[in-house]
Amino acid sequence: MEPDPIPVLFVHGLWMHASSWRPWLDLFADHGYVPIAPGWPGDGDTAEATRNDPGRLDGVGIAELTRHYRTVAEALPTQPIVVGHSFGGLIAQKLLGEGVVRGAVAIAPVQFKGVLRLPPAQVRTVLPILRRPGLRTRTWSHTADTYHAGFASAVTREESDALFEAHSIPGPARPLFQAAFANIVGGPTKIDTRSSRGPLLLVAGGADRMVPEPIVQSAYNIQRRNTGATEYRVLPDRGHSLAADRGWREVADLALDFLDRHDLGARQG
Repeated sequence: MEPDPIPVLFVHGLWMHASSWRPWLDLFADHGYVPIAPGWPGDGDTAEATRNDPGRLDGVGIAELTRHYRTVAEALPTQPIVVGHSFGGLIAQKLLGEGVVRGAVAIAPVQFKGVLRLPPAQVRTVLPILRRPGLRTRTWSHTADTYHAGFASAVTREESDALFEAHSIPGPARPLFQAAFANIVGGPTKIDTRSSRGPLLLVAGGADRMVPEPIVQSAYNIQRRNTGATEYRVLPDRGHSLAADRGWREVADLALDFLDRHDLGARQG
């Protein structure tokens, strides 16, 4: 009797709807996994529905996101793998450290407590939000201009606009404030990097302005002290949209290869 296929839980980041994972879901299903991409608490079923009711995301923070995805993971018939992008990459590492998932891929993950790098490119990108403390409990939406300047900066304006139209949604500002002050207040940005855990792959975009490569490298330098397998890959010309733009397959193939090499193939483990 063959073992049950392994579920893969996909976690999106700020300003992108779960629909952006659709090509990944199809690819991972073709490889024998059971992929799911539930949205954040408050997301609508579509990007348009979320745009039409942004208030449902007001005040959602990292603790709420972690609890939401932990509940999803624990309800699955077998322990899943988690793949996360941006804040989803932070959540992926938190779930891995808690032993909720058997392995994780964190793509351009936001910094956690202990990561001290603060590159100027990131400061310039998020400062317009952080200088407005009234946004702490509210949502904020990109315009097509700001989306291309900070999020999809490494692709053409035409492709950036297409991604913006298809998948961009309002995002709660609270996680940004929490990450910005991670090393002062700690709290929900803390990750257990010492407990025994499954394999972890960290992927950075060398042209990322939202989560610049030095932040991901710093996270790797901390995570590699763990006894669990830890790998780090940099895609030099990719920006923060690397998991959703036309180069998504390069990232997905890295993830599939990593999982296979660490005995996390679709029907292994």
